[in-house]
Amino acid sequence: MSERVRGNVINVHALGAAVRLEDGRLVAAPLSDVNRHRAAYARALGHRVPLTFDLVGRSASLAASQVDESIVPSEPVPRLSDPAFEAQIAAYLKQTEEWAPTDRPQPFERHLFRKRARAKQFRGDATP
Repeated sequence: MSERVRGNVINVHALGAAVRLEDGRLVAAPLSDVNRHRAAYARALGHRVPLTFDLVGRSASLAASQVDESIVPSEPVPRLSDPAFEAQIAAYLKQTEEWAPTDRPQPFERHLFRKRARAKQFRGDATP
């Protein structure tokens, strides 16, 4: 006996998907259902909109009426650029240039050199 429930897709992974139902329970969507309706699962995950599922035990499959239904985002698309914030970051980076000694490589370069040398030890290309 299946039950019709609504829930949000919270993760799509190699074994299917994780769904949080409106009552707070977590259920799994099987990989076969996720593969069959991958676009609907991806849109629901990206836009955080609830879908309708048929629940059998702890397994949820996308309801047939939900498969072709278009998803309208519940919130506006986020801005990907904020000039004021980028100006703050640029000012901070300019300020940190003054902290680094001029006679040595920059701190990030020293960090990368140490990491590269350490990686060589594990790969076995280090020459004593």
